[in-house]
Amino acid sequence: MAKAWGGRFQQETDPRVEAFTESVSFDSRLYAVDIRGSQAHATMLAKVGLISEDECSQICSELTKIGEEIEAGDFQYSAELEDIHMHIESALTERLGDTGRKLHTGRSRNDQVSTDLKLYVRDAIDELDALLLDVQRSLVDRCDQDADVIVPGYTHLQRAQPVKAAHYWLAYCEKFQRDRDRLADCRKRVNVCPLGAAALAGTSLPIDREMTAKLLGFDSVAGNSLDVSSDRDYLAEFVFALSLISAHLSTWCEEWIIWFSTEFSFLKLPDAYTTGSSIMPQKRNPDVLELIRGKTARVMASVPQLLILVKSLPMAYNRDLQEDKLAMFDAFDTVKACLELTPAIVAGAELRREQIASRLEDGFLDATALMEYLIKQGVPMRTGHETVGKLVAHCEGKGCRLADLSLEELQQACDLIDENVYGVLGTQNAMAALQSYGSGGEQPVADRVAAWKERVG
Repeated sequence: MAKAWGGRFQQETDPRVEAFTESVSFDSRLYAVDIRGSQAHATMLAKVGLISEDECSQICSELTKIGEEIEAGDFQYSAELEDIHMHIESALTERLGDTGRKLHTGRSRNDQVSTDLKLYVRDAIDELDALLLDVQRSLVDRCDQDADVIVPGYTHLQRAQPVKAAHYWLAYCEKFQRDRDRLADCRKRVNVCPLGAAALAGTSLPIDREMTAKLLGFDSVAGNSLDVSSDRDYLAEFVFALSLISAHLSTWCEEWIIWFSTEFSFLKLPDAYTTGSSIMPQKRNPDVLELIRGKTARVMASVPQLLILVKSLPMAYNRDLQEDKLAMFDAFDTVKACLELTPAIVAGAELRREQIASRLEDGFLDATALMEYLIKQGVPMRTGHETVGKLVAHCEGKGCRLADLSLEELQQACDLIDENVYGVLGTQNAMAALQSYGSGGEQPVADRVAAWKERVG
């Protein structure tokens, strides 16, 4: 059994408390950023004269060795030392004696932990941005492959209007771009250096916070030492951004799961990302997509977990904040794993063109195009809407499509209709009629495909 850390305590710590309070079992993954932060701190201490250049060199060199040992799996952990920060400092002190004891000059574990977390989240944001870019590229790459495919667009899972298949792929590019933009914006608030704020009030020692911020690649220095210890806004913001990435992945999975069903038969998924049934030999189940969809729940749960954690905490550091990493690590790991699988699934899937085309004229996908034709003929929008609704009901009674109606039948509904109406009837014509910026028509989609190709390289 060990005494509680510091000279104030006279009793040894209850081993149950050691087991209860340790965090090294999950925060050991911060070792690399902790070493980076400590080396920058030591460099600054030498520059301002609080340690010698030789002491700085010894500290930085030994920290590098400790990092290599951790990376190789040769480093020993103990619950007695609580967290990764104390493990590294303890190892350093054991090897360098009083020189190692000088490293913690001018800082507290409070600002040290916050610095480590910000460095970790900053790296995580950069990694996720690269993964999201890979997903976007996989979607853009499909656009040429599926350039001639028209698919039904749905609202309420009911057939609505025809669009190019590429319009679907680019819709997800837009969602993932908002995710990238959110992460980039979050990164601005992450990239503010807490180091040197110490426990809560700063320090009387002549440290140079601007120097450590620059060495660690931070954009600026946190301006209030009291705020630094309690600030976990950046973690809550980060996991919220992760939850929206998961929401977008879940929507994509849900749509493709439906398209993969026999009832739709729009899509064939690659065998490598489907599984069989334990009893039904004919089955091919979209398990990977279902798991991505299901893991969304875990990621989204991290948001209230962090918000509840920080709710009503008094200012500065409280030990409750040790729990902040669990939610963030799990959310990040989950989203990263999902994004790593997504491009291969997107690239390997195939649209079942014949099946899609065989039913493309079902569902009156050209009804809106007919209504807009009437508007161009001078018919008020609401009147046109009602007129086309009556024509659809007439077709349902006859068991035919709008394009099958004679000009006489159409003119009975509205005498402003002429023979040019057939230029907008039928799915192909209805799709071709779409021309507004960002729409699912031929030219607008081609324009957006070109723009996205340039954007994602």
